[in-house]
Amino acid sequence: MNSQSPSLTIGTVAKRAGVAIDTIRFYEREGLLPEPLRRASGYRSYDDSAINRLRFIRRAKDLGFTLEEIRDLLALSVDRHRGVKAVKQRAAQRLADIDARIAELTRIRQGLEQLIEACPGRGDPEQCPILRALADEEPQA
Repeated sequence: MNSQSPSLTIGTVAKRAGVAIDTIRFYEREGLLPEPLRRASGYRSYDDSAINRLRFIRRAKDLGFTLEEIRDLLALSVDRHRGVKAVKQRAAQRLADIDARIAELTRIRQGLEQLIEACPGRGDPEQCPILRALADEEPQA
C-alpha cells in the first residue's frame, strides 16, 4: 500500500487506470473500490492504491471474471492462509467455464457451416435449408 496522502482526482485516477469516471463510481457503489476520502470541497481524493485496484479489476474482467468473482479475488488477495490456493481454484473454474463455452460455440459453428454449405443462396425461400432449420420445431442432428 502507498503511504502517501490521497491527492489524486477521480479524473486522474480514471486516466491512469484506463477506466471511465462512471466506472469508478460504479465500483465504489458495488463495494469493489473503497469509498475515497473527500476534500473540503466534497470532491473525491484518491491515492495510487485506487489505481492499482482498478487495474486489478480491469485485468480480471479481461480474463472473464464476473464482478462477484472479482470481489472474491480481491478478498482472497489479502488472505494469507487460503488466498493463493483459492485464487488458483477460481482461475481453474474460470478456465473450465471458458472451455465449455468454446465447445458450445464450436458445435454451433459447425451446425451453421453445414446449413450455409447446404444453402444454394437462390430459389424458393421454402426450400432454403437455413430457413427450414430455423422454422423446425425439432432440432436436426
